[in-house]
Amino acid sequence: MSFSDIVGKLAPGDPAPLYIQLQTVLREAIKRRVLPPNSAILPERELAEEYGVSRITVRKALEGLSEEGLLTRRRGAGSFVAGSRVEKNFSMLSSFSEDMASRGRRPHSVWVNRSVGNVTPTESLSLGLSPGAAVYRFTRIRYADDTPMALEYATVPGYCLPSLDSVNQSLYEALSKAGYRPARALQRLRAVVFTPEQAESLGVTYGEAGLLIERRGFLRDGRACEFTISYYRGDAYDVVAELSDLS
Repeated sequence: MSFSDIVGKLAPGDPAPLYIQLQTVLREAIKRRVLPPNSAILPERELAEEYGVSRITVRKALEGLSEEGLLTRRRGAGSFVAGSRVEKNFSMLSSFSEDMASRGRRPHSVWVNRSVGNVTPTESLSLGLSPGAAVYRFTRIRYADDTPMALEYATVPGYCLPSLDSVNQSLYEALSKAGYRPARALQRLRAVVFTPEQAESLGVTYGEAGLLIERRGFLRDGRACEFTISYYRGDAYDVVAELSDLS
């Protein structure tokens, strides 16, 4: 059975432009979950052959669906049906792993680097540590199911963890076991444009917009126990906050 037999065919005699017809077929297939989240779309050349249209027509149709947020374009890999977006509630202090698990997603990480060393001047200011203090550094690509969601750089004071290997999937789980889980945190968010390296790590196109979330976590006694900078995909992650009228 061919792709068009499963997804749908163009309607004979339809006066709409061919790229609009192809968009309609693919959009309906996505909405009916015939094409489920994170599934791959045929390459442009194969789609053009399947539907008897030009590659320019296919490219225009896919670009339109990407602008609608229904498809994501991954450099060197092609087009994929967008996964469901994730909402992060800024009023709750929780880890990435906890957020994903609470939404029925499978969290996991790909390690980029983990190391131990002396605190840098920037880390010293953020964590309130003396020059020369030991810190652990963790760099990971965070996934929800099979979708890369964030590129995370975390720095933790040496006294908060017994060793580098104590962190498996969840940093907060390791901090909890060691008795140094944050009790409160300060977070700052701003929009950024991904660098080529960041875009490659997250499977998005260079120049796409993302979210930078900077977090400093504190223990109940006021000491800082975490300094994390995370780059989140803007096409897959929403930040929400509950506001109250205190008047």
